[in-house]
Amino acid sequence: MTTTVHEAAAAAAEYDVPIPYMRRTRDYYVALGYGTPYRWAHFVDVPFAPLRIPLSRARVALITTAAPYQPEAGDQGPGAPYNAGAKFYSVYSNSTERPPDLRISHVGYDRKHTSAEDINTYFPLARLKDAEAAGRIGALAPRFLGAPTNRSHRTTIETDVPELLRRCREDSVEAAVLVPS
Repeated sequence: MTTTVHEAAAAAAEYDVPIPYMRRTRDYYVALGYGTPYRWAHFVDVPFAPLRIPLSRARVALITTAAPYQPEAGDQGPGAPYNAGAKFYSVYSNSTERPPDLRISHVGYDRKHTSAEDINTYFPLARLKDAEAAGRIGALAPRFLGAPTNRSHRTTIETDVPELLRRCREDSVEAAVLVPS
């Protein structure tokens, strides 16, 4: 007896659908008291280009929105409530030699259904080192970069992105992994 493709494929459960994260994020910011729902940046021309060399030979930067831990800024641990006091407002960089103490209490994420217990979910430095050791990427950049989340498209485009690009160029980076939290 032969099995058809239709018979072999199991249908996903009705509730197994993508999370409407854009709507959830807008609703979350409104619930935080912002008068205007979050507006996602959207551009007609996307400023990305294909790699000129294989990824296995490329130097890769890690760019994160995670914030360095600030002891004076209150609770920032896994599962901490939203903490605007832990935000940062300028691009920063640090060595990729050892894992830094980064947190994500300053950003809006679904705290009901997830936690910040596994740093690899918002700062996959260890996974990138594994990829480098396995030859999947050429080399990890000597430093990672922090991108602020101050919710200003103008500041992001006119200040933060040029600074991130400048630092990537200083490190001779050919590709970047951007990990928003």
